[in-house]
Amino acid sequence: MEKKIVTFGEIMLRLATPDYLRFNQSDKLNATFGGGEANVAVSLANYGLNTSFVTRLPKNDIARACVMDLRKYGVDTSDIIYGGERLGIYFLETGAVARASKVVYDRAHSSISEIKPGMINWDEVLKGASWFHWTGITPAISQGAADACLEAIQAANRLGVPVSCDLNYRKNLWNYGKKVSDIMPELVAGCDVILGNEEDAEKVFGIKPEGFDVAQTDGEVNAVEFESVCTQLMAKFPRAKKVIITLRGSINANHNTWGGVLYTNGKLYQSRRYDITHIVDRVGGGDSFMGGLIYGLITWPADAQKALDFAVAASCLKHTVYGDYNQVTVEEVEKLMSGDASGRVSR
Repeated sequence: MEKKIVTFGEIMLRLATPDYLRFNQSDKLNATFGGGEANVAVSLANYGLNTSFVTRLPKNDIARACVMDLRKYGVDTSDIIYGGERLGIYFLETGAVARASKVVYDRAHSSISEIKPGMINWDEVLKGASWFHWTGITPAISQGAADACLEAIQAANRLGVPVSCDLNYRKNLWNYGKKVSDIMPELVAGCDVILGNEEDAEKVFGIKPEGFDVAQTDGEVNAVEFESVCTQLMAKFPRAKKVIITLRGSINANHNTWGGVLYTNGKLYQSRRYDITHIVDRVGGGDSFMGGLIYGLITWPADAQKALDFAVAASCLKHTVYGDYNQVTVEEVEKLMSGDASGRVSR
């Protein structure tokens, strides 16, 4: 059996208003599930890879529905542990044009926020694994979640399992008394692959490209400006072999440009830039990029350009898919990579 990819983090019930309605307008909420590392696991399972998602869930019917949802996509849930009282929830109001999307969290005291070191046997979970992925959301939840994440990274390092991290800074989550700068450096130091967007490196480590203002992009993001971000991150975290920055230019809530850069062995690789004119759902866009990147790095380990191109194309397609998960196939991603963006009916 092929080696499994392991991801670890919180999965939540997502309650979203339909049809661009505001929270106070809608008498219905669409219920799905999602969370950074679970979204990555679903992407990889859709690409046919052996993928396991690890979390802590309560023993109730909502959590059971969540596990059934993950299993529907082929994600291995056998390493999930149980305990605590509740599954976290997030509410989503989808923005349009000049009105931004809004997220309201209801995740205090979720089962995973009350996880403690030692609850997961990481040596057992990661035995024979080919990859371990986490995001900066997990250590933001609670000290216990940060400790469990560190345990996992240290176990992966011991066992020679490559580790990837999406920095994923969420200012609304860091409220248990620790600053992001207190926690993240030790965790990121154990990573082989680091992913961030144009804001994450600055918010987490104070590293930014010269003269760049994310609010003034107008859809244009100069990829070369980010080489300095990559080299600074590598200087700070010498274990890292690859640093990747996603580049989103926001024209409005429905129209973004999308691309990325990958820095490795002293060379900067750039993707093509996609113009996404009618966004269906951008939540999970970064996770779909990470899922595509891990697939690319595992499938074409000697071709950084192809891995980057696959990640960008995969996440471009995610913007057309409702929900947190990127529900696309390798063939669909490769079709877009080849230049076919026509959207013609396939029959």
